[in-house]
Amino acid sequence: MASGRRRDAPRVSGFRGWCQRMRERISHPHSSPDSLDFSVTRVQLTSDNINELHRMIACVRPRIVFSGGMTKLVLLHKADSIYDDEPDVVYDFPRSYLKAVQEAVGDWVIYYEPVKAGPRGYFAVAKIEQVIPKPGVEGRFLAMIEPGSFLPLDTEVPRLIDGSPLERALTEPDGTPKKGGAVQLAVRRLPDEDFARIVRLGLPDDLERQEATRYDPTGAEVVEDAAIFERPVLERLTLRPYRDVAFRRKVREAYDYRCAMSGLMLRNGGGRPEVQAAHIRPVEHNGSDSVRNGLALSGTLHWMFDRGLISVANDGETILVSRNKVPGAVVDRLLRPEGKIWMPEDKRNWPHPVNLAWHRENIFGQMAADGPAPWK
Repeated sequence: MASGRRRDAPRVSGFRGWCQRMRERISHPHSSPDSLDFSVTRVQLTSDNINELHRMIACVRPRIVFSGGMTKLVLLHKADSIYDDEPDVVYDFPRSYLKAVQEAVGDWVIYYEPVKAGPRGYFAVAKIEQVIPKPGVEGRFLAMIEPGSFLPLDTEVPRLIDGSPLERALTEPDGTPKKGGAVQLAVRRLPDEDFARIVRLGLPDDLERQEATRYDPTGAEVVEDAAIFERPVLERLTLRPYRDVAFRRKVREAYDYRCAMSGLMLRNGGGRPEVQAAHIRPVEHNGSDSVRNGLALSGTLHWMFDRGLISVANDGETILVSRNKVPGAVVDRLLRPEGKIWMPEDKRNWPHPVNLAWHRENIFGQMAADGPAPWK
């Protein structure tokens, strides 16, 4: 199909075509917000084009962002929804919730799994960076999650505690749960006090201390200073050391403290698991702290993975090895005989194909190893 603006240029259809046309229009010196056309032949927003969406947003952000009023929200999410959600990247919602989500741009949200979808209750936090119309779908919008903000709760928080909801909007004056009304909403405004209460239950301030003393009571000395005062809730959500501990705990738990590539469950003399948590897409490259962006790996395999000596194929399970850099004897000794990674029991925690693809395309076979290899 020919382009309406240039007869000699083919018009690319679908999602990528929409991105291309948006870039062309936004680059025009006389373009204005009103001139931006978000219409496109209906396309499915899949994991394969989320990265392209982020690149497009970087180009058009000044003109399509809806301003926020700094309001926290609860966002309902279920894995088998008709909406194209990727909780650490994007939240898909209808026009009826647009005003509430606009108000939350720049602020935090808590993800919640509805009763019929599973038992998790409140299970993660994230920050909304911006809202855009969903390409090709009239009346739908996308809340783009700020890169690096998503964090699973260390402990999933139940819907009710002692028979009473944690959200005031869902609570009757006598403390019992309300029925109907706000309970049915997929997007709910959340007062700061309710947000802080849920986060404190799911991500306790002393999480680093808990981890340090989990297998070694003397480890409390390492985090002694952190116990002098309680950090504000929002501060702990943005501190890298705290997030690293939370990420490590969730990833190792998901893999049952077993190395995904060797299949081994190793513990030291005190019972401490030797397995580490590796980011598939590094944080410094907009990788999230989602378990789906993590692999539980032994120290040596973590070192190899970060330096591109090993990766995972596009089938999501076959281990790739840079054979010209890793001796065959090392491969035989370190990796599972079947050559496939060991997967978490819960499929919701399996490595995301987009993250694995990023590692293959940007790390595997392309990094220079610094220092001697650990097997030498």
